[in-house]
Amino acid sequence: MAKTISIFNNKGGVGKTTYMYHVAHLLSRCDLTVLMVDCDSQCNLTSYSMSDSEIKRSWRDDGNSIFQVIEPVYKTTGDIRNRAPTSVSEVGSLYLVPGDLRLNNFEDLLGDTWSSAKGGSEPALRAQSAIHRYIKAASRKVKADLVLLDLGPNLGALNRAALATSDYFITPVSPDLFSIQGTENLGNKLLTWRKEWDQCNNAWDGELSIPKGQPSYLGYVIQRHNLRSASKDGMTAGWSIYGDELEPAIKSNIIDKLISIDQVVKWDDEEYKLGQIPNLHSLIPYSLNAKKPVFDCGSGDGLRGAHIKKASESDKHFSGMVDILIDIASWP
Repeated sequence: MAKTISIFNNKGGVGKTTYMYHVAHLLSRCDLTVLMVDCDSQCNLTSYSMSDSEIKRSWRDDGNSIFQVIEPVYKTTGDIRNRAPTSVSEVGSLYLVPGDLRLNNFEDLLGDTWSSAKGGSEPALRAQSAIHRYIKAASRKVKADLVLLDLGPNLGALNRAALATSDYFITPVSPDLFSIQGTENLGNKLLTWRKEWDQCNNAWDGELSIPKGQPSYLGYVIQRHNLRSASKDGMTAGWSIYGDELEPAIKSNIIDKLISIDQVVKWDDEEYKLGQIPNLHSLIPYSLNAKKPVFDCGSGDGLRGAHIKKASESDKHFSGMVDILIDIASWP
């Protein structure tokens, strides 16, 4: 069965969607079938991957957006619709469950039914497990090796449901005060969610598949520095002020807390920094406009001079993470 990995941080602006998009493309070119799921109601991953006309089709009544497939559960008129994801790359096997702005509406239902779900109510658990059950079905439909979930920057009910279906999660971070404070909020919330999902599972003994709610922490990915404004030693102001605080905060606020409930992958070298990337700056707008990864952009997409070489070599920034995820795909 495919491993499911969430890219998640409760602080926005840390490059999670851009990072996931590029890693997914590289993974699909390594003979892996990859399914991306846009669970962020801002739909940035979907906008990156699909044309406006394709997105509109996915939002229609017969569409395959994340909201359309769970809409009967939201309206309490039926169960999930097992519609096929969208193929989004001509190179490799890469699929997407498109995002949908209306997913915010479903979050209200998740919040309203959470208390009943912890008591074992089947209608409530049907709502709480809808995303989980569709992701598993979609993964089987495309025969995915890896499923990557893009989650919004919050600690709300929607992320509680989506993260619960994951086997692992990764936190993209940046060197600032808000990222550091965010690690404390995240660690505490994950402990609470685990306790509450245990209540759901202990209260339920039916045939409905509900998530375990036990995602294991793989580690973090950092934006290393801003290439344009970095000082001679390669450090931006953010790194010089907060860089030394970031790793200890992650260790004490996330790793140490989750180890106590066995939700941390124990790397042999105890290194949880999975990768680091520079800010790709002006290359990103070209990539977004072309709806292709930076490393696939060239003169036909408007790049000129040194930008062409910089773009073509950008895949190296993601190679470490790609190697790790290829390994994880083979884990039992």
